[in-house]
Amino acid sequence: MTREEAFEFLDRTARGIAEMFGSSCETLVHDFSIPTHPILSIYNSHVSGRSVGSTQDILGTAKAVDDEASHADLVNLFASTPSGQQIKSSTFHLIGEGYNLALGINFDYSSLVYANRILVDLMSADADLQSALWHGGDAALADVLDECLAAVGKPVTALSKKDRMKVIALMDQKNGFSYRKSVPYVAKRLGVSRYTIYKYLGELNGEQTGAADD
Repeated sequence: MTREEAFEFLDRTARGIAEMFGSSCETLVHDFSIPTHPILSIYNSHVSGRSVGSTQDILGTAKAVDDEASHADLVNLFASTPSGQQIKSSTFHLIGEGYNLALGINFDYSSLVYANRILVDLMSADADLQSALWHGGDAALADVLDECLAAVGKPVTALSKKDRMKVIALMDQKNGFSYRKSVPYVAKRLGVSRYTIYKYLGELNGEQTGAADD
């Protein structure tokens, strides 16, 4: 493959990727046979503000890259532009006799970060409605747990894992875990960690799923 053929292939690929992934995806072809790796072609250049002939990289510098980096593919790396955009960047080399060209892909996901923050805010809630309407707070939660412990018939200090699992199963049946902060409360009363309570619930859910499959 000649240098012209290599460039034509990489340029077509760059243009296709830019069209496929939209305006947040900048693609370009570098000439890495030159230490300053000038840009030979670029699409969606508004992402970085660069143009053909520029020797700046996505970080906004014009440094010559290390010899290893000038020949090795760099895949799915984080970069931040001078204007603060958050970028996922990859570079793929096509090296032949007398040429070292590279396809660069820079995806600006800054808007996704902002969108995720909005989604997290929209989905967050202080407590569940059921608990607020009908459950009498910590006192009611304590009553439910006391009932479950009484059903097992052993003091907390004498409970085996099987016994604790039974308590958790009974709590779950009584919707005990719909109370606000129920997991830390139950963990403290049973003398185990929150992780252990979540683990028990996961095991119980797995057993129920297996039984349903049968």
